[in-house]
Amino acid sequence: MTAMVRLIRDSWARSEPYIADISQFFYGMLFTLAPTTRDFFPINMEIQRGRLVRALVHIVQMVDRPDDLAPFLRQLGRDHRKFGVVPRHYEAVGTALLASLKNHLGPAWTPEVERAWAEAFTIAARAMQDAAASDTNPPSWSATVVEHRRLTWDLALVRLVPDQPVPYHPGQYVSVEVPQRPRLWRYLSPANAPREDGGIEFHVRAIDGGWVSRAIVSHTQPGDVWRLGPPLGRMTVDRESSRAVLMIAGGTGVAPLRSILDHLALWGENPKTQLFYGGPAREDLYDLEELRALAATNPWLTITPVVERGGDVPGFEQGTLAEAVTRYGSWPGHDILVSGSPAMIRATVSRMLVAGSALDQIQYDPFTID
Repeated sequence: MTAMVRLIRDSWARSEPYIADISQFFYGMLFTLAPTTRDFFPINMEIQRGRLVRALVHIVQMVDRPDDLAPFLRQLGRDHRKFGVVPRHYEAVGTALLASLKNHLGPAWTPEVERAWAEAFTIAARAMQDAAASDTNPPSWSATVVEHRRLTWDLALVRLVPDQPVPYHPGQYVSVEVPQRPRLWRYLSPANAPREDGGIEFHVRAIDGGWVSRAIVSHTQPGDVWRLGPPLGRMTVDRESSRAVLMIAGGTGVAPLRSILDHLALWGENPKTQLFYGGPAREDLYDLEELRALAATNPWLTITPVVERGGDVPGFEQGTLAEAVTRYGSWPGHDILVSGSPAMIRATVSRMLVAGSALDQIQYDPFTID
């Protein structure tokens, strides 16, 4: 296993500078081997770029971390049911991926390297197919928008009611497809715990170059019908544990943590929980007053707002979330949940590890594959 992982990582390091060419070759090969897979992707393939190839490599590179990889693959296999993926599609994807790498690695693509990639992809594909075959839930859910409200010029709250309840756990995320951007699936986190009516609330910020997020913020209307994929992610709080909880949220990354807090608030007693909620400026903490109201009626919860700029604001920590949190040390005896942009997660987790936090204390979800 160690030799296989080393071969994969070394060969990928050689290939990564050519990701654009590798991706173009990959899709050309895939659509030749399995023409029906073209319908899985948006009409404009430039938007897709290297997302699928990077996701495949992300999976293959985790083969030496089975405790993390296995549940991730099971969720991913269930998620891919929404496309109508069948076993022959996995075969075509694997063939196209190996052919693309071989085409660009040249002499560095040795029989040993090929065997390592083939074995790793086979392990991943088998786990995904097994999970898909055993899932009794629908491949996807339809959900109707019942409210669209702009919180700021670039941020919207969207509430939907699915045709039947989506079986997500607080802290999980789902892929969504909106009518304004067909086939462009993106991940969003419910900001509320599951409700009796199945209603789901999303907080969506329009990002630069974000085809889907901009469409949601600017053009979503009540009555629009979205498609939702199966729930993904493993962030959670163990109420039965005696360990305190540290939550760290950047911007709309507060949504899955808010969902967990919404769920915990159903009980009078919970683990002592502190939420550091941050952003560049005060106006970026759009949910602060709601969170403070929640803390006012739940003594186990403490909210610590953090801003990067804007001078001294009473009651606010100054600096990045990574700086603010590590001022308090390594947080021994805490379960730590981190949610936000990929850059924020990387910076925060890295700084906490340097400060002495243990990796097995920290939970975060791999949004970087999107």
